[in-house]
Amino acid sequence: MRNLFLLLIPSLCMSQTTITNNLSFDGSDREYIVYVPESYDETKNTPVVFNFHGGAGYANDFMYTNDMRPIADTANFIAVYPQGAIDPDGGTTSWIHKSPTDHDDIFFVEAIIDALSLDYSIDQSRIYACGYSEGAILSYELGCRLNHKIAAFAAVSGSMLEDYYRTDSYDWDPCSPNHPTGMMLIPGTIDESPHSNYEGLTWANYPLYMSVNDITSYWSNYNNTDINPIVTDVVNSVPNDGSTVERKLWLNGDNCVSVQELKVINGDHDWPGSFGNMDISASEEIWNFVSQFYLEGQIDCDQLSTHEIKNPTPNKELIQVIDVLGRKVVNHQNKNQILFYIYDDGSVEKFKQ
Repeated sequence: MRNLFLLLIPSLCMSQTTITNNLSFDGSDREYIVYVPESYDETKNTPVVFNFHGGAGYANDFMYTNDMRPIADTANFIAVYPQGAIDPDGGTTSWIHKSPTDHDDIFFVEAIIDALSLDYSIDQSRIYACGYSEGAILSYELGCRLNHKIAAFAAVSGSMLEDYYRTDSYDWDPCSPNHPTGMMLIPGTIDESPHSNYEGLTWANYPLYMSVNDITSYWSNYNNTDINPIVTDVVNSVPNDGSTVERKLWLNGDNCVSVQELKVINGDHDWPGSFGNMDISASEEIWNFVSQFYLEGQIDCDQLSTHEIKNPTPNKELIQVIDVLGRKVVNHQNKNQILFYIYDDGSVEKFKQ
């Protein structure tokens, strides 16, 4: 039985809509920052996005690196920035396991969800998670072990634990999602941090962190998506940042769920849009992706259909139209929309109206 007491003491911070809450969890006083947009309406259920800082980081700093507030203002969701606890040895702030205790931040996040539900009208079917570095690892763990609460998640510059490491080192259950889950990752190919290396990490023949290919294979297999991704290049709008981005989309998963990788070629341990690659904004990409989903899959899955439209090219048939985010398109009359036409021979053509 977890020792949990809710002590909600809001204090105004930075603006009238940014509140720091205190929560007593597992015998420790913990904090989490909540940003509520002006458009919030207590009569309507509102999505929630959790944002997890990296190891040795702080929530109030990460709120500027991954600034979801302007996005929340226009898209109408509640942004939450939990604070990692101090390691028992008096070291820096971190997530995951705090040896030698049995502390598990999965339950801390669950406690925050329970607290939020008392204070706000939140959409329990649209709770999302994202994180950087060690916070990315926590996002994977939430996707694996708090899957009944998390509709979709994203990980930036951080890897997923191998089941061996998860079960042997932490005495946790293997990754066990229970619903089709949208997943995005944004890795850098030259990231040399042990827990975010593009090729993964094995030590003394013991698998610790999964490679990017293993991660995308795991989630695309679980979601039953197409085996091969659609690969496109993101416009290199800032050539002097030293990196480029390749978008990979695994489509047609159960309940229309997809998996997406934004591969930052020559990218390091960065948060694109704030530092490192500047061709994309990780914060905007994350919201654009996760917001498509709820616990049952893609929100408008039942309204989508596959169109069979004859293409003028002989022996070639258009079977599907998607937009730049990998979403199936039914009505593509928007003149500014970038579309990809997928044909029955497996070829893909980019078309802008």
